[in-house]
Amino acid sequence: MKGKILAINISETKGVPKTPVDEAMFIEEFGIENDAHAGKWHRQVSLLGTESYEKMEGVGVKGLCVGKFAENLTTEGITLWKLPVGTLLKIGETLQQVTQIGKECHMGCAIRQLVGDCVMPREGIFTRVLIGGKVRKGDEIEVIENHRVGIITCSDKGSKGERKDTAGPAIREIMEGLGYAVLPIVIVPDEKQQIKEAITKLALERRCHLVFTTGGTGFSKRDVTPEATMEVIERECPGIPEAMRAFSMTKTKRAMLTRAKAGILADSIL
Repeated sequence: MKGKILAINISETKGVPKTPVDEAMFIEEFGIENDAHAGKWHRQVSLLGTESYEKMEGVGVKGLCVGKFAENLTTEGITLWKLPVGTLLKIGETLQQVTQIGKECHMGCAIRQLVGDCVMPREGIFTRVLIGGKVRKGDEIEVIENHRVGIITCSDKGSKGERKDTAGPAIREIMEGLGYAVLPIVIVPDEKQQIKEAITKLALERRCHLVFTTGGTGFSKRDVTPEATMEVIERECPGIPEAMRAFSMTKTKRAMLTRAKAGILADSIL
């Protein structure tokens, strides 16, 4: 399901119509740069479809223009208010997650005084920015409906930029070839706590169906990926690493030395 960004709108204060701009920078876990609604909360970005504008015009509301209802993004082509909470949206360079449909209406707000009614409480939606980047007027907005995959490379040198990550991109190429939506690769050092945090963020916050970890499964004291995995999963899936080792043994006898683990966390397979 795809649509289009008709306008990007920002304002320095809340509760007032916003001003259109040609492009804006969206900051991860914050919102739109220089917009009053940005912050460390669940309603970082607001969206309203032109379909809702047309409804208002159909009942006689005049003088409408983009940003009139204080929405950050004016869209067309997607019935936004029918999207379930948790839906992922690829908008320009960003990835955003729907966190709320509609909102409480403030009877005395400037928008209601100017327009006479406000459709945002009924049909506007709100998102948080999972992956930041630029969004430009005319950019595509796409509902990500296929399975989502997260990849974590565990490597001290890789996290410092001292070694090129080849394993992560190899996994990404395979999964994209199978039609999965792959999120940007996360590279963390061989630190148990950081690995655990990366896994849980992909599984619980970004709702990946599959989370792959690569690296850190050997005998070195710094190889702690299996331990990190076991501390976050809810149920173990021993058959997955058994099958991986069995197949790898046909390639190299060293495969018996891997300590890989797999399991389930919420709705994710790790």
